[in-house]
Amino acid sequence: MSALTLEAGAATDAPAIAERLLGPWAGSTSPVYCRDVHGRIIAANPAFGRRFDRSSQSFAGRTVGDFIHRDDGPALAAADAELRRGPGQAEHQSRWRTPQGWRWFTWEESLIADGAGAGGVCAVGHDITRLRLAEEQTYKLSRAVEQSPVAMVITDPDGRVQYVNAKYTETTGQTLEEILDANTDVLKALHPDEASARAFWETVRAGGEWRGEHVHERADGKRLWESVQVSALRNSPGEITHLLCLREDISSRRELEDQLRQAQKMESLGTLAGGIAHDFNNLIAVINGYAEFAELSPGDPATVRKSMQEIRKAAQRASGLVRQILTFSRKTDVRFSAVDVNQLARDLTALLGETFPRNLSFQFALDAHLPHLHADQNQLQQVILNFCVNARDAMPGGGTITVATSRVDRAKLPPGLKPGREYARLTVSDTGTGMTPEVRARIFEPFYTTKAVNQGTGLGLSVVYGIVASHEGALHVESQPGQGSSFHVFLPLAETRAAAAVAPRTDEFPGGTESVLIVEDETPLRLLLEATLRQKGYRVEGAADGLEAIGRLTIPGGAPFDAVLLDLNMPGASGLDVFRVIRATRPTQKVMVVTGHLHPTASAEFESLGQQHFLAKPYTLTELGRRLRQLLDAGVKPA
Repeated sequence: MSALTLEAGAATDAPAIAERLLGPWAGSTSPVYCRDVHGRIIAANPAFGRRFDRSSQSFAGRTVGDFIHRDDGPALAAADAELRRGPGQAEHQSRWRTPQGWRWFTWEESLIADGAGAGGVCAVGHDITRLRLAEEQTYKLSRAVEQSPVAMVITDPDGRVQYVNAKYTETTGQTLEEILDANTDVLKALHPDEASARAFWETVRAGGEWRGEHVHERADGKRLWESVQVSALRNSPGEITHLLCLREDISSRRELEDQLRQAQKMESLGTLAGGIAHDFNNLIAVINGYAEFAELSPGDPATVRKSMQEIRKAAQRASGLVRQILTFSRKTDVRFSAVDVNQLARDLTALLGETFPRNLSFQFALDAHLPHLHADQNQLQQVILNFCVNARDAMPGGGTITVATSRVDRAKLPPGLKPGREYARLTVSDTGTGMTPEVRARIFEPFYTTKAVNQGTGLGLSVVYGIVASHEGALHVESQPGQGSSFHVFLPLAETRAAAAVAPRTDEFPGGTESVLIVEDETPLRLLLEATLRQKGYRVEGAADGLEAIGRLTIPGGAPFDAVLLDLNMPGASGLDVFRVIRATRPTQKVMVVTGHLHPTASAEFESLGQQHFLAKPYTLTELGRRLRQLLDAGVKPA
């Protein structure tokens, strides 16, 4: 029987056959095996057996396919084909199953033959698993570096560039060859001055990590912000051999940070406006209240004189506040209703036409069929006023202000507006000096102005920003230097057209005999309300702040109140704090919350506590009397 066609049953001849086939490889420390033309193993040395944890004789009759990874079968077949083509030697790599798992081997194969012309293969193996894993890791690492979204530069310890990845070339437009030809010092460009550069080198040469931000202008003129990190690379003994520079594009992040700062400034302005509006509404309430009180007491000169004194004091304080009120905040309570923007524009421009220079004229392009807007009339008037004043200032030599309205096609709504809702566009255009892109980008910033000192505070257009935001609208500005400006405001339409009829007015101030607690920190207003309600028959007590109110409401054995008129913004305990105490101690107590500025957060908490009765400042005494009577006559649900 030929040695190359040995069957597993001829075990008695196996040792001799194996020794003859393996020759000097029989005692090698490298794994060696022989296979026939069918891929069956016919001989193996002890090292091969140890590698696969079995005796060398036990391989007889097993095929290579029992051990080799199926994905590596083509490599084995290609090696066999190469052997047959000559010169009778080949090499290939493949994975073999071992007790330790899949291991990579490189096989040096030689063709063997017997006298009958049949052929087989003798293969000498070397375990290259560690080498293959290292190569794979190196390949993955090189691909990761080359395809990284972060620009990378590798330099020698002195900063001379040796490598840049594709992202660096994409970002800067410089290839490695161009950097080497120009001898560009890419690290020096990161520093604005020599002191910064010295601090940098002291850090990295000491093995530290340097971080900073850098801005540069690309060849296309675009400014690019980068976050830069430079660190040392060391060899096995710990010597610094290279520097690694990572440059990440943070332009989008910087833009978002700028937007966040802008939003924070708007938020701060809104908070300030809310406090001013609260004080101003108190003053208006004092003025209106004392005026009505004087009218209700025409035969009492002392009462009339006292009322006039309080009105004068409030007016003087209000004149000081007017100088501060330059904006309407979106946090300020607004009263939305159906507004005829066409009529509003005509009325306001008629007034402005009397005060603006005679070399300015108004033109109109108003959609006569435009439905009413869902807006606050006073704030919408402020929007038009600000636009017209800015237009006047942009045309010192005269010009034309055009006011236009139109209905907006739903398919052409600007971003940020609610889909499915209908909007109108209000446009105020001028033929003035126009704006540069830099100025146009900042016009809605609070306190930003291009006007001379004492000619403007820079809050006018931030007023518009807040008003439009509170109306869930949008703003768009078009302007070029020397070509004038156009301000477009997109505002929602009312669901139905405003009714022509006006609700009948009544001056009735209903009286009563119930007990009422008035919680109000504005002393003149509190005294006015106490006097007015007492005059109408009510039994009245007053509290100057929230803490006093809590004391009166929680005193053991204290008399109950039929109603509480509760101011919201007070020092110490706020109106919301007092209301929480009321709901905890007197769940069925009737309360009217009075405020000129109800923050959305407070509104949500009042709603969760079951509060339904609110009175907005400024109000008239008659309105307060009617609402108080309605509260007293209505049932109240426990929270």
